[in-house]
Amino acid sequence: MDEAAVFKALADESRRTLLDLLFEQDGRTLTDLEGHLEMTRFGVMKHLKVLEDAGLVATKKQGREKLHFLNPVPIATVYDRWVDKYTHPHVRVLAGLKSALETPQMTQTKTHTHVFETHIRASVDKVWQTLLDPDMTQKFFFDTRVTTDLKPGSAFQYVSSDGELMLDGEVVECDPPHKLVTTFLPKWGEDAIDADYSKVTYELEEKDGVTRLRLTHEGLPEGKPVVQNTFAGWSRILAGLKTLLETGQAL
Repeated sequence: MDEAAVFKALADESRRTLLDLLFEQDGRTLTDLEGHLEMTRFGVMKHLKVLEDAGLVATKKQGREKLHFLNPVPIATVYDRWVDKYTHPHVRVLAGLKSALETPQMTQTKTHTHVFETHIRASVDKVWQTLLDPDMTQKFFFDTRVTTDLKPGSAFQYVSSDGELMLDGEVVECDPPHKLVTTFLPKWGEDAIDADYSKVTYELEEKDGVTRLRLTHEGLPEGKPVVQNTFAGWSRILAGLKTLLETGQAL
């Protein structure tokens, strides 16, 4: 991640407005976004390109349309590097992303899709291995250990250090070391209340010793705690994974 590119992208008011719009409702088209800014379509495209180059926006094709998603991982990484160490470690969760995600704008559709991306200076094999090593997941996945044999239809679970099941699911598709699709059912706290299964897709691609990890979480039901917490949770997990692989230390 290029921190300078992130800071430069965030310095422009129009680009911050675009991020705010995606924060309110993810998966927007260019046509939708340009209606909120007093500039030409070309101007909006240029700003989106800067955000995409900085990793702050991820895109996904849907038919003929190109959908834009807020990617919070670079912001979380910058926060951890420049802000978090000077404040209480839970400030962001209590007063930042989670609070903002509880606003009415996030309940405009029946289900939600979040797309996250991070670039890790490590081989695709190393990233894949770390994602599925229980000793490693305990360092970046909220102190839980993953358990799975990666066979389609088999369990894919995260268990806490005291043996409590925190996340339940099963393997839908597995193509090592490039793609893993699982179901997702929270088993912790309020997130487990009336929760439904959703779907998580990990896609890994390596170029010049850097692996791009794209995580897509689909089917999150509106009006339930899991929607509010997933955004901040995945941001923290992926930032932690990147830090662990690049520095050898956990956040």
